[in-house]
Amino acid sequence: MKEFGLNIFVLAAIAVFCFIGPFVYGVDPSAFDKNSILTAPCSQFWFGTDRLGRDMLARIMKGGQNSLIIGFAASFVSTAISLAIGIFAGFYRGIVDKMSVVLIDLFLTVPTFFLLLALVSYVDVSAFLLIFIIAISSWMGTARLLRSEVYAINDKPFVKILKIAGVSKIKIILKYYTPILSPILLTSFVFGVSGAILAESSLSFLGLGILPPDMSWGGLLSDGKDVMDIAWWISFFPGLMIFLVTFSLVGTAFKLQNRINAKSSAI
Repeated sequence: MKEFGLNIFVLAAIAVFCFIGPFVYGVDPSAFDKNSILTAPCSQFWFGTDRLGRDMLARIMKGGQNSLIIGFAASFVSTAISLAIGIFAGFYRGIVDKMSVVLIDLFLTVPTFFLLLALVSYVDVSAFLLIFIIAISSWMGTARLLRSEVYAINDKPFVKILKIAGVSKIKIILKYYTPILSPILLTSFVFGVSGAILAESSLSFLGLGILPPDMSWGGLLSDGKDVMDIAWWISFFPGLMIFLVTFSLVGTAFKLQNRINAKSSAI
């Protein structure tokens, strides 16, 4: 329980740091300072400066906003796609189920990261486009899980009674199926956020994600790779933020999963 609370605290602290910190700190993340190029962390620049003398603390705050927004939004869209396809495939079965299985298998045949690379290589990348691309390349596993769960729910007596009573299928799905599946959706969403942040960071690190003058943790991490031997802080601090967020998210997701499994065993 303490570990779960610590993970939530770390995530909340990072969110406050990224979204409220810039208003408190008040430094322009794009401001050049020719007299402070590659300054190591000190009392004036807590996280040091980059090759153009820009304050790394301000840039990490600003970059964190993009990374977190993309991560949470992409996971939300991915979870919504998984929910729609998984429920409708398991509930309606027949041709709908067969088409859904073919679609899932089709997406699963292509490695996710290579699919991301292929999609972003031919378009002008923006935050909204990254959200869409990451979402459509990461929904398959959850959709397959939800489909199997819906198959199990279909055999419940109360579902058969509802169908015999003539209750509309949409009402059954929204009112009865979705609440039962919500713990799985929550766990998948939390796992998905960490995966989306890592995907965005990887693409930005390769120069295929968020591009200057905008910034993200992955892009900031990439900025320091050429001067790692003389300016370790440029890559270290954005890398540390990525690690803390993903580690806390994965820890939170595992705790949620363990609670769901414990309740299922008790039932």
